[in-house]
Amino acid sequence: MKNLFIWAAAVVLLPAAVLADCTCEAEEDGGESRSLALKYKLAAIAAILVASAVGVMLPVVGRRVPALSPERNFFFVIKAFAAGVILSTGFIHVLPDAFESLTSPCIPASPWGDFPFTGFIAMVSAIGTLMVDTYATSYYRRRSKDKAAEGVGGCAAGEGILPVHTHATHGHAHGSVSMEADSGESDVLRHRVISQVLELGIIVHSVIIGIALGASQSPKTIRPLIAALSFHQFFEGIGLGGCITQARFKAKAVTIMAIFFSITTPIGIAIGIGITNIYSETSPTALIVQGVFNAASAGILIYMALVDLLSADFMSPKMQSNGRLQLGANLSLLIGAGCMSLVAKWA
Repeated sequence: MKNLFIWAAAVVLLPAAVLADCTCEAEEDGGESRSLALKYKLAAIAAILVASAVGVMLPVVGRRVPALSPERNFFFVIKAFAAGVILSTGFIHVLPDAFESLTSPCIPASPWGDFPFTGFIAMVSAIGTLMVDTYATSYYRRRSKDKAAEGVGGCAAGEGILPVHTHATHGHAHGSVSMEADSGESDVLRHRVISQVLELGIIVHSVIIGIALGASQSPKTIRPLIAALSFHQFFEGIGLGGCITQARFKAKAVTIMAIFFSITTPIGIAIGIGITNIYSETSPTALIVQGVFNAASAGILIYMALVDLLSADFMSPKMQSNGRLQLGANLSLLIGAGCMSLVAKWA
């Protein structure tokens, strides 16, 4: 009877003890801690800016190196590593943060506790990414075909030449060459859509983590995040830079995309610093906004990594016909996912 009473008391009091440790009040730090935290934040802005820029530009500049050309096998291996990083970012970094925010006891139990919103938002985000991916690709392909048709029509009308190749001057047909050119152009358009959608997903997450870091007043929290987020942004930059390289954007577009990616997290940190006095990371509004955007970002990143990056390359004829390339790409994928997962210990 005594043991039964002890167990009953434990069952009743344990939830109260757990909830007592879980507070929705922000921790107060002294003025000295805030001053030190500000110095760490400024250091984080510089470190993350440099790491992001180096990561995203490495594949872009590296394409001038023959070994890193998109047509070489080594590029497939590097891209698999980057895809593993992005996949791990979605599953290990972003999605758990979304679950933590949207299941926090600090937000209203109704409706957030009545339905698994995190998984639902991630699913809807992935489906939405698929739709955008599909419609954007088909739109660019139609526009490309229309331009090609106009060019052929204008050439035929202006020079009086039939848009049919004759064999009077050449002893061979060009049908296969034309098909290869169309296929190459289609691949470029596809990679342009992929790189733009991927950057959108990364930017959403980067702004959120930047604001969270900038609004924090704890030097103990910020200090390990500087190195962790620098590696985080560096690896993500390699993944995005590989997609940009294959998209064959003009120099101006590449520069804009690289700059936009590089400054997103530092801008988030600056915003966090600016709203430190009014922002509370435990407020219901902040938790709901963070959770929703993180869940949406996770859906985008997971879809892009699995469908547009891994599936497209791993199912390609080049990969399927080369056993050594398959082995190298699989190992690279595991290493990339493993390295990014390890970073989650600190960030």
